[in-house]
Amino acid sequence: MRVLAAMSGGVDSAVAAARAAEQGHDVTGIHLALSRNPKSYRTGARGCCTIEDANDARRAADVIGIPFYVWDLSERFHEDVVEDFLSEYAEGRTPNPCLRCNEKIKFAAVLDRAIALGFDAVVTGHYAQLRRDDDGLIEMHRAEDMGKDQSYVLGVLTQEQLTHSMFPLGDSPKSVVREEAARRGLAVADKPDSHDICFISDGDTGGWLSEKLSEVNRDGQIVSSDGEVLGSHEGSWRYTIGQRRGLRIGTPAADGKPRYVLDIEPVSGTVTVGPRDQLAVDGLSAIRPRWCGAAPAADLECTVQLRAHGDEHRAVVRVDGAAVTVDLVDPAEGIAPGQAVVVYDGSRVVGSATISATRRMERTA
Repeated sequence: MRVLAAMSGGVDSAVAAARAAEQGHDVTGIHLALSRNPKSYRTGARGCCTIEDANDARRAADVIGIPFYVWDLSERFHEDVVEDFLSEYAEGRTPNPCLRCNEKIKFAAVLDRAIALGFDAVVTGHYAQLRRDDDGLIEMHRAEDMGKDQSYVLGVLTQEQLTHSMFPLGDSPKSVVREEAARRGLAVADKPDSHDICFISDGDTGGWLSEKLSEVNRDGQIVSSDGEVLGSHEGSWRYTIGQRRGLRIGTPAADGKPRYVLDIEPVSGTVTVGPRDQLAVDGLSAIRPRWCGAAPAADLECTVQLRAHGDEHRAVVRVDGAAVTVDLVDPAEGIAPGQAVVVYDGSRVVGSATISATRRMERTA
């Protein structure tokens, strides 16, 4: 097949491209220039968004012996990922930019262009596995290395996109990938993994949001769950559901235990805090579902994952058109609107949706 390898400049995408070439595919490497000004995003060898990352990707392509190009998708990335991130936080939600990037950039803009240019598939270094079922449909499953599994951030992919995707690392532990990179002579073999949000240079999400949203007035009060005013803040985007540190409310709780953010009201800017046991939720409502195959036709007893590196929770999922209801058999804590709920049937990814509301567990006396 004629395939396009998306090369971030990190070890995973380099080895994925090398494996695809070794399997006999006609591979072309590309690096996505996602920043209007590379110095305005991440600096240092972090595997995303920098000039040195583009150079690392080019050197890896030279070692593998494949053509290499840089595609400028900075405008699309800024509009679909960065601006979306800002608007979501301004409305009191907690988005995951990696899901949005996969949905809008890597497996939409890139894949669409690749197919238009005559490529059959896009290869990435994501840790997930693809299998063909008895009906010929492509299923996505968790990676063998659960510590590196990235199926959660790929849960936005449709059947059409999965049909044109390749994940060569899904059956390999990360340690094996690094050893293979060294054996192949790839200089990125020991390059650190990227962490945090790629477009926030110093990892200070709150400070970055405050700078970008300075004209949005979200000052407000910090109140207890029974309505007592405990303090004030200068921006509701500095907080997320489940947050414990940095509340700066001074007065300790009556029982002396820590308080956590329970709710963020974006219009008034009110941030509600309370004890940890009030964080537990046993139900979710979600919107904008994206199914990896057919949508569940009936109530689905399954598991769901609510964070990129979170635990699985047993659940029952009901789908009514564009509305998804999730009853959690295993309650979860610190779940915020804007996060993704990804549905699994065993190791198979069924699909995902964006959490719009949560249902808090009733407290027993």
